[in-house]
Amino acid sequence: MARIDLDLAHSYKSDPKDDADYALLPLKMSFSDGGAYALLGPSGCGKTTMLNIMSGLLVPSSGTVLFDGVDTTRATPQQRNIAQVFQFPVIYDTMTVAENLAFPLKNRKVPAAQIKARVGQIAEMLEMSHQLDMRAAGLAADQKQKISLGRGLVRPDVAAVLFDEPLTVIDPHLKWQLRRKLKQIHHELKLTLIYVTHDQVEALTFAEHVVVMTRGRVVQLGSPEALFERPAHTFVGHFIGSPGMNFLPVRSFGLRISLGSYQLDLPAGHTSLPDGELRMGIRPEYVQMAAANTPGALPAVLQRRQDIGTYWMLTAQLGEHQVKARLAPDAELPAPGATVWLSLLNEHSCFYRNEELIT
Repeated sequence: MARIDLDLAHSYKSDPKDDADYALLPLKMSFSDGGAYALLGPSGCGKTTMLNIMSGLLVPSSGTVLFDGVDTTRATPQQRNIAQVFQFPVIYDTMTVAENLAFPLKNRKVPAAQIKARVGQIAEMLEMSHQLDMRAAGLAADQKQKISLGRGLVRPDVAAVLFDEPLTVIDPHLKWQLRRKLKQIHHELKLTLIYVTHDQVEALTFAEHVVVMTRGRVVQLGSPEALFERPAHTFVGHFIGSPGMNFLPVRSFGLRISLGSYQLDLPAGHTSLPDGELRMGIRPEYVQMAAANTPGALPAVLQRRQDIGTYWMLTAQLGEHQVKARLAPDAELPAPGATVWLSLLNEHSCFYRNEELIT
């Protein structure tokens, strides 16, 4: 296991001129020994580039990579002692499950008794003990990817295990089982795990710490709860959540804001805001319906209501802006076209300037 420190930037162009030329803009961050991390963001945001720099498959244009304080910027994956699991299973079809799991240990001349014990331990964790003598060629895609995961985990002295969207080829109904299994294995083995994905459900259910990326930048590193409750950047508010955060333009006057022609007082205990143009963010989960003319509530026209089963999804038009709300399944909603009163300002409201959270 290892602590990994990055202080670097990377461009695939020989002479980058501006931000758009960089796959990774200058960043400085650390991954703690034994932590479970997810690199989350849309395609092309730089997460696989970062993973490949950590693994040693790619040398950064500038800066350094440290493993436990040792400069490994130009070290090979073997010298870094990492394991990497890719999108598609990398296994030997002609070998049995046991032989596949044992292969990384045999290459390192580990004694046979230790290999047998470790393979048995990993197979039990992956619920593959009954398949050890089966040839890999006859297994389904999810079982093959389990073997690939096991090969990454089988070395007890590995510095870190890096996963590059390992569940892409797995049927959706099986993904949750493998995510649960990976999380369980992390708790048991305490390995440093770094997991690349564009799927927020995978990231938020697997990782203790999520790194959200967009356009080569890290915009927030935090717990799943922090990303949901206090997005540090408007991109995080949009990207995390289903649906994402509502954003509305407001003007601030200290402890009051104006939203269109309406003026509202900040909730008790809220700090004074800087004067001027801001964006207010509020999760659909925290938008509340209120009785007509309730102080602090604003009238909006109900456009659509969707019965999701465990909640209602409401879409309403507030002036020029659309607002979404997730309401309890027993909420009484009028027909589309009616006026509903929505309370948007509470302790969960966030305020942004230049896309960055100010409070």
